[in-house]
Amino acid sequence: MKSLRILSKLINLGPLILLYYLSISEIDSHFENYFEILSFNIQLIIIYFWVSKRPEVLGSGHIFFAGLINDVVMGFPLGVSSLSYLVVSLVATYIKNMTVNTRITTDWFSFFIGIFFSNLVFFFLLVNFSEIVINFTDISYNTFFTLLFFPFFWFIFTYYNSIITTGKNA
Repeated sequence: MKSLRILSKLINLGPLILLYYLSISEIDSHFENYFEILSFNIQLIIIYFWVSKRPEVLGSGHIFFAGLINDVVMGFPLGVSSLSYLVVSLVATYIKNMTVNTRITTDWFSFFIGIFFSNLVFFFLLVNFSEIVINFTDISYNTFFTLLFFPFFWFIFTYYNSIITTGKNA
C-alpha cells in the first residue's frame, strides 16, 4: 500500500521530473546534428501546459531553479533562462485566471504570445548583458518548431493529466 502511494506521487511529479531532467541534460531538444534547422524548446511547452492546467505540479520556485540549472549547463549568464521560463509561466497563469475553459486553439494562440515575450526577454538579456553571440535566425527556427510541436505535446500531456486526475478521483 505504501509503495503504491509512493508510485502515485512519482507519477504526479512526472512533469517536474521531466523539466529537471531536460534542464540538467544537454538534450535541449536540438536535433541540429540530423536536421540543420530542427530545434524546439520542450521546457517552455511543459511549463506553459502544466502551469495553465495544474499549477500545483510546477511551482515558480521549481521553474526558476530549473532555469538556473539550464543556464549553468548551457553556459548562459545565470537567470536568463529562469526569467524567460517565468515569463511563460506568467502568461499561462494570466490565461488560466482569465478564461473558464480552454481548448487547443486558445492554448496555442496564448502560448504563441508567451513564447514571443519569453524569447524577447531571453534575446534582450543575452544581447545587453553578455558577450554571447546569438543568432536571430536560430531563435526564429526554435520558436517556429516549438509552436509547431505544441499541439502534439498538448495532446500527450492532456492524456497524461487525465490519467493522473482519474487516479485521484478513484
